[in-house]
Amino acid sequence: MITVSMKEMLQAGVHFGHQTRYWNPKMDKFIFGSRNKIHILNLDHTVPAFNEVLKIVHKIGSNNNKVLFVGTKRAAQKAIAENAARAGMPFVSHRWLGGMLTNYKTIRASIKRFRELEEQSKDGTFDKLTKKEALMRTRLMTKLNNSIGGIKDMGGLPDILFVVDVDYERIAIQEANKLGIPVIGIVDTNSDPEGVDYVIPGNDDATRAVKLFCTAVADAILDGKSEANKVVAKDEFVEVSEKTEIKTEVRAKEKPKIKTEVKEKTEVKENAEVKENAEKKKKVETKKKVEVKAKSKTKVKEKTVAKTAVKIPKVAVEAKTSKVTAKAKETDKKKESVDSEDKIKK
Repeated sequence: MITVSMKEMLQAGVHFGHQTRYWNPKMDKFIFGSRNKIHILNLDHTVPAFNEVLKIVHKIGSNNNKVLFVGTKRAAQKAIAENAARAGMPFVSHRWLGGMLTNYKTIRASIKRFRELEEQSKDGTFDKLTKKEALMRTRLMTKLNNSIGGIKDMGGLPDILFVVDVDYERIAIQEANKLGIPVIGIVDTNSDPEGVDYVIPGNDDATRAVKLFCTAVADAILDGKSEANKVVAKDEFVEVSEKTEIKTEVRAKEKPKIKTEVKEKTEVKENAEVKENAEKKKKVETKKKVEVKAKSKTKVKEKTVAKTAVKIPKVAVEAKTSKVTAKAKETDKKKESVDSEDKIKK
């Protein structure tokens, strides 16, 4: 767990406030005293409050939620942008656009336009345009990058706001309050703590102090993310081991079934082979029968042909014999007629 000690805060100058004439009475309970007309903040309030905030941020990071870093003043711009980008969180470091949270639909349209311009600058469409058009588009792209470049990958409303100098970012706090988004704020002696859910009394003007706060918040987010990844990896390992155990049990149970299935398959194969052999034998027998029938038919045909061939000469013989008999009868008749004539003459 990331924590910040009182020594680190003293070295960074977190305890220095504003001049005594610029103080806000609502911050009276957080002021330790004054020296050389400058208020000194009581770090006994700051250290536990900030460490409590780090626990909350750590939990947010472990749940993969979003923390929006907001710091548009010159002392906070660099620290906000660097640490938010390191933690993979959205940020606003140039200017807070009115309605960035309450009117997120229009902001989403601007983000879409910004992404289109980025793609055009990369794929070479700017080179095809005229110099004036390309210059106008590059100017628009840089303007959108300054205003919404840090939130282009936010994808929706954040879960919590981390604000440096609550007076300077009053519009952002009001929008978060309207939407019910909790606010973590670095509050100096001249600031109003109203609307801030987690007040961290501290110096919001010194770059070292702002850098300390921002780096600690980013480290807490990264620590939470790493712990979440470790838990996921452990769960996956447990699931894999359980799956392997289940697989071994299933294999042990399924082994006899596999053997029976193999036996059944072999029996089925044998039966199939027997059937195939029987079918082959039947086919061969049918072929032989067909051949025998065909042979018998051919023999019958040959016999009929032979018979017809034999019958033809018989008919011819009969015709000849009939002719011979007819001639013999005629000769007999002639003889009889001759004999009868002889008898008559006598």
